[in-house]
Amino acid sequence: MRHRNSGRKFDRNTSSRRAMLRNLAANLVLHERIETTDAKAKELRRVAERLITKARRLGTVAYTPHAELSEVDRARRLAVERQISSYLPRFGTRVEKGGETVKVDIVEKIFLDLAKRFSGRPGGYTRIIKFGPRRGDGAPMALIEFVGEPDAGAAGAHKPKTSAKKPAKPAAGTSKAVAKAE
Repeated sequence: MRHRNSGRKFDRNTSSRRAMLRNLAANLVLHERIETTDAKAKELRRVAERLITKARRLGTVAYTPHAELSEVDRARRLAVERQISSYLPRFGTRVEKGGETVKVDIVEKIFLDLAKRFSGRPGGYTRIIKFGPRRGDGAPMALIEFVGEPDAGAAGAHKPKTSAKKPAKPAAGTSKAVAKAE
């Protein structure tokens, strides 16, 4: 029985499971949306939301320039930066549209972009969109992404569709039929 045993094991030992979740979380922060299996997405949501909550609890200290912070605020921010960077790798690379690779500081992106974006949101920073089964082995696939406005550099950002309907044009024969009836 699994009473009070939370979390999936993915048939891996602790270090492999932790490395998998660290890499998935780093890629989620870097690209702001990733496609993975449904079970991994559900576990990743727990990890990613805890990391953002740590930065978000600092308030404006998280995204205020370093020179404008007091000594106490610098120490608080440094402590949280060290907690987050102990879990995530510090840097990641992303390929831009022109084919060039850009080195991104993942921890700074959490503080400057994500903590600021979710400052008024009390949780629920990610959404999971389920796809069909994977072609090779039938595993259920899902897309996990951050809610809200993505930054301008995020690749493949969806534009919201408008639901405004165009007025229907009358059929070609109906206007002539109405004119003959009069």
